[in-house]
Amino acid sequence: MITNAMVREVLTDKGGLATGVSYVDKTTMEEHQVRGKVVILGASACESARLLLNSKSVAHPNGLANNSNVVGKYLHDSTGASLSGFLPQLMDRKRYNEDGVGSVHIYSPWWLDNKKLDFPRGYHIEYGGGLHMPGYGFGGGIENMNGAVPARDGKMKEAGGYGIGLKDDYRRFFGTQVGMAGRGTAIARESNYCEIDPKVVDKYGIPVLRFNYKWAVEEVKQAKHMQETFQEMMHTMGAIVTSKVHGAEDNYGLEAPGKIIHEVGTVRMGDDPKKSALNKWCQAHDCKNLFVVDAAPFVQQGDKNATWTILALSMRTAEYILAEKKKLNLS
Repeated sequence: MITNAMVREVLTDKGGLATGVSYVDKTTMEEHQVRGKVVILGASACESARLLLNSKSVAHPNGLANNSNVVGKYLHDSTGASLSGFLPQLMDRKRYNEDGVGSVHIYSPWWLDNKKLDFPRGYHIEYGGGLHMPGYGFGGGIENMNGAVPARDGKMKEAGGYGIGLKDDYRRFFGTQVGMAGRGTAIARESNYCEIDPKVVDKYGIPVLRFNYKWAVEEVKQAKHMQETFQEMMHTMGAIVTSKVHGAEDNYGLEAPGKIIHEVGTVRMGDDPKKSALNKWCQAHDCKNLFVVDAAPFVQQGDKNATWTILALSMRTAEYILAEKKKLNLS
C-alpha cells in the first residue's frame, strides 16, 4: 500500500493493455510509477471517470476504455428534498435514551403506483428526531419554535430570548423536533456528464473535471410530491413546520446535483461495447486487464444508497478476476 499518492493516469502498452499507474507523491510532489498485471479502479464514480479520460495514449486516443465515448456520461445522483418542524405535544416530556431514533430505525420505502403519478420511479423517506445527546449547535433555531407556542404561563412570548428563560426553553423543546428527508431515483441521461476541463488543473498539475448536469422535469415533479407528502404528514401529526416551505420558484427544495453524494453511472457496464465501457464483470471492453469497482459501472441507480451495491459488485468482480487468472485468461 502506498499512501499520499495522487494517481495521474493509467499507463498502457502499445497493444492497449494496462501496465500500471503514474502518481504524484502528495508530500514531495514527485512523479512515480507502479507496475501491475491487473489495474483496478475504485476511486469513486467521478474520479474513476477522470482517471480514464486523462489516460490518453496512441492505443486509446479518446481516453482509456472509452471507444464507446460513454465515459463520464450518464452521471446521476439521488434526488433530495426535506422539511423539518417540531411537535408541541412532545414538550416537557420525560427523558429517555433515544439514540436509536432516526433513519436507521425509521424508514418509509416507496409505497405508491407510478401509473397514477406524473413522474417515474420513486423515493424513500428518512426521519430524524428524538432525545439525542446534545452536540455542537444544539438548540440552533430556537427562535423558530419558542415564539410559536405558549410559554409555561400559557401566554405567547416573543421568539428568541436570553438568560434563564432561554435555557428553560432549550429544555422544553429538547426532543420535540422532527425532520423528513426524501431520497429518490434520478433517471440516467446521456446529457448529464462530466468531462476534462481543458484549462484547469489541480495542485498536482492533473486536469480536473467540469460538470454538465441539469434536473429534468420528472425530478422536479418528484420533489414536489416529496414536499406535499411531508407537509401532509406534519399537518396530520399536529407539527409546526419551522423550515422553509419550498415551491415551484426553487424546484420544491430539490437539492443541487451532487449534494446527496450518491454519484453513479459514469463508466457504465453493458453487453454492447458500442454503448458501454465495461462488461457485466466491470471489465473494460477495450482493455481486458482493467476493472472499475466503484459506483461508476451503475447503469441506473435506485432510490437507495449505493454502498451495498458497490460492495456486492466489487466482491463479484474480485472473484471473477481470480477465476480468470486460474484459467490463464489474465496474467
